[in-house]
Amino acid sequence: MAVGPEIWPEMFPVSGFRLGTAEAGIKKQGRKDLVLMNWDQGASVAGVFTLNRFCAAPVHLAKSRINGAPEYFVVNTGNANAGTGEQGMNDASAVCSALAEIASVSEDQVLPFSTGVIGEKLPVDRIVSGLPTAFSGLSEDGWCAAGEGILTTDTRPKGCSRQFEVGGKQFTVTGISKGSGMIKPNMATMLAFITTDASVDQAVLQKLLSDAVNLSFNRISVDGDTSTNDCCMLVATGKAGNELLMQSEGGLYQALKQTIEEVAVNLAQAIVKDGEGATKFVTIQVEQAESVSDALEVAYTIAHSPLVKTALFACDPNWGRILAAVGRAEISELNLDKVAIWLNDVCIVEKGGVAGSYTEAQGERVMNQEEILIRVLLGAGDITETIWTTDLSHEYVRINAEYRT
Repeated sequence: MAVGPEIWPEMFPVSGFRLGTAEAGIKKQGRKDLVLMNWDQGASVAGVFTLNRFCAAPVHLAKSRINGAPEYFVVNTGNANAGTGEQGMNDASAVCSALAEIASVSEDQVLPFSTGVIGEKLPVDRIVSGLPTAFSGLSEDGWCAAGEGILTTDTRPKGCSRQFEVGGKQFTVTGISKGSGMIKPNMATMLAFITTDASVDQAVLQKLLSDAVNLSFNRISVDGDTSTNDCCMLVATGKAGNELLMQSEGGLYQALKQTIEEVAVNLAQAIVKDGEGATKFVTIQVEQAESVSDALEVAYTIAHSPLVKTALFACDPNWGRILAAVGRAEISELNLDKVAIWLNDVCIVEKGGVAGSYTEAQGERVMNQEEILIRVLLGAGDITETIWTTDLSHEYVRINAEYRT
């Protein structure tokens, strides 16, 4: 069982943003698998998308329509509509067209999102048949049902909501995400949707989202795989009553930036804590690096090592595996005498070998914990970067071996 809380946090509605959920029977009967999201005209919409070059048909459509005053998201689980060629584009368009007719908007104002099995034809008829139910259920209080409706192999929904005040006005930032496997998003996560009631210029909103993604969804890895369907969207409804935020500066901008980043980090960490088969939540912090790229290269080399990840699962303080991962990281220079490696409060490596104070009992004490911090000090500069990952368990193999059955 993945680590972390099992219940919904308090989810504050965002004025002007509505969500509706339905059971369309896309892959399994009796489960929520279709979600609509809608907002009023005049809102700003920003997005960050997967860099996987086999990106899914809905990703292509969403990217092409994001600047066309969209008013709806339509999200399905159980089918990724990826690797489906021209037929996949036609199917995604057909779903958007059906919703546009129900909502009396242009098809270009509907952005599609899909997650699930790659390479299977989208069940358009089932999705279209579920649209009226989801549409009639659109509500500002629909966050929890929607959070459950976007899940695939996740064991629980993921949501985060925060409020803050600036200039006597209250602002809300609320978001949901899904993801459990195929997580090393080269941009975001499997799917994430964040909204605020602030009034924000689209260019400023895009910067807010891109910066938040870089510090959150771009800092997680469960298995090193980048999905074909990753999308992270941010909508600003403008209902809080503030003057349109046009500049990336000032008190409101800084407060909004901090809050969006807090929500994004919370959602990203929730994905790691719900990683497929995960029993450990692992923070890898690389310090004293010469550059950001060096720090992240070292961190991800550790995070993606099957030997490190299986040692974490086995609670085995096999520090040599971490040492080897640092040594093979493709960075410009590594002075072994300056490198130090810590497990929580235990120094395991210094001056090119095992720390003089280290004992196996100390290592076992740390490795038996559910949350572990691996710190690597490179002694090369003043850059620090942090990522979050999991162990690799028998259960991960079982889940993915049985995924299509």
